[in-house]
Amino acid sequence: MSLNWLPNAITLLRIVLVGPVVWLIIRGDYAYALLLFFVAGFSDGVDGFLAKKFGWRTRFGALIDPLADKLLVACAFISLVYVGLAPLWLGVLVIARDIVIIGGATAYNFLVGPVPGEPTRISKFNTGLELLFVLFSLVRAAWSWPPQITILVLGAAVYVTVVISGIDYVWSWSKRARAASKAAKR
Repeated sequence: MSLNWLPNAITLLRIVLVGPVVWLIIRGDYAYALLLFFVAGFSDGVDGFLAKKFGWRTRFGALIDPLADKLLVACAFISLVYVGLAPLWLGVLVIARDIVIIGGATAYNFLVGPVPGEPTRISKFNTGLELLFVLFSLVRAAWSWPPQITILVLGAAVYVTVVISGIDYVWSWSKRARAASKAAKR
């Protein structure tokens, strides 16, 4: 019996965990929110490992995995902003970048062709920093550690990588679209 469905099932579980994570953050149950957020984040590594290690990659998985990540991070940021653990401007910036990426990928898919589901290195780094920001914000809210300066530095790093990765996505996908358009005219 093949388990090639397992990475996608884990990804779908991550999507299901978004609701409880948000609910726990809003309720102020930061330790439990942290636990579920950690499980959701860990599941991202597990599903990726399984898909690569055993060749269980699917087109569905390539598309739903980054969407699950974006949903988890966006909803966590909205919740953190709502309870006052993250500044509004940072939450808006994180979500605006994701909207630009999703909008661009949708436009590319309909106007040019299927979108390859591989994120850029800077985007992966940005997502990692966003996850760390949420993780450390929840740890600080639950146990008053790490120091606030850690959250401030992580927030600044998220800001810088959001801007750079957003520009990188727009530039690189515009370049790909132009190249595909020129190739189609030949």
